[in-house]
Amino acid sequence: MIMQIIAGLVIFLTIYLLIKKYETRMVLIAAGLVLCIISLTPMSALDAFSERMVSAPLIQAICSSMGFAYVMKYTKCDKHLVLVLSNLLTKLGFFLIPAAVVLTFFINIAIPSAAGCAAAVGATLIPLLIAARIHPAIAGGAVLCGTIGSMLSPGLSHNPFVAQMSNMSIVDLIARHGPYSLAVGAIGAVSLSIVALVKKEYNIKVAVNDNGGAANSVESEAAERPNYLYATAPFIPLILLLLPFIDSLKAYQITVPAAMLIGAIYALIITRTNPSIITKEFFKGMGNAYGDVLGIIIAAAVFSAGLKASGLIDSFIGFLIHAPEFARWGGTLGPFLMGMITGSGDAAAFAFNETVTPFAQQFGYEIPDLGMASAISGALGRTMSPLAGATIVCAGLANINPMEIAKRTAPGMIVGVIFIALIML
Repeated sequence: MIMQIIAGLVIFLTIYLLIKKYETRMVLIAAGLVLCIISLTPMSALDAFSERMVSAPLIQAICSSMGFAYVMKYTKCDKHLVLVLSNLLTKLGFFLIPAAVVLTFFINIAIPSAAGCAAAVGATLIPLLIAARIHPAIAGGAVLCGTIGSMLSPGLSHNPFVAQMSNMSIVDLIARHGPYSLAVGAIGAVSLSIVALVKKEYNIKVAVNDNGGAANSVESEAAERPNYLYATAPFIPLILLLLPFIDSLKAYQITVPAAMLIGAIYALIITRTNPSIITKEFFKGMGNAYGDVLGIIIAAAVFSAGLKASGLIDSFIGFLIHAPEFARWGGTLGPFLMGMITGSGDAAAFAFNETVTPFAQQFGYEIPDLGMASAISGALGRTMSPLAGATIVCAGLANINPMEIAKRTAPGMIVGVIFIALIML
């Protein structure tokens, strides 16, 4: 009992440090080590660190996807995709708001980094929306709401993580939670449009005058002619991964790393870029993915080992077996609130999925459903956080306080997490 009280104090301290924006990996690893040491099993933390370092499915999917993303950024194929699609939106009027959310959502599948996608898409779409006399906060919110689309990306860290735990392929897992991810994207688009209607933040007279620079940037973006061939590159891996779902092409199953590598080679050919540079960019992206993304997964595994060693997890699982409804709300509202407070729901979602999700069937849920519900909820919380990297990027592009954007995305994200808790689980 004393050990569990100490563990509880360590958890509260961990949450406090995460809220204070201390280095996430440092906090989780330190907390896990402390719990294992006071439980007299220090090697449990070190073993968890070692085991998660070499988790093949995670490394393959996440690192190769990030390598491909770096290639897209260097060749500017992602920018040309945005230019092509944004040119189609210029005459939509008020419907430009939900259309911008949807457009960002689908681009975010090809560019799974929320902040990276916000920068790539927002540089074109946010000035476009402002020039269309839509309030800057709504313009930034439209791009921010669309960054939930990464949930459908094979390269998003949560998808291979939960797929491995569920003994499913990544594509099958995405197909399973896809309707729910699409639904929360639609909820975000509709909600933001309603907010704009209620607050009368569209067709405003001051927007263009107050943001003349933004409007001028639209003209400069429009002056750059998009290359339609380049714009096809970001979706090549996704198309290759989806082909086996067609009955006549079931034999052509392809792995995520293979799809990403083919996509990078395709970009190399159509852009005629120096192969040496493309290779360097691909491996640079892979290295950064291991340090930044897999680093959090490894740190969460150490933290999880500490919680297990303290006996807190066994007690918590026993409680959930007798009160299964708590798993519904704990697995959704927990990552949601942490995402909102810290600007990243990843740490909480990974910690929950490491410790609780493997036992989902014991309290009436399926592992892929509970695991991805937690991941989606963390993303929803992040999308209404003024501290999130994507929010700050959008606010900078819209020249407005991040809190103003967060206030406008909040209603949709709250409805979204309730939808996930009640419908997905």
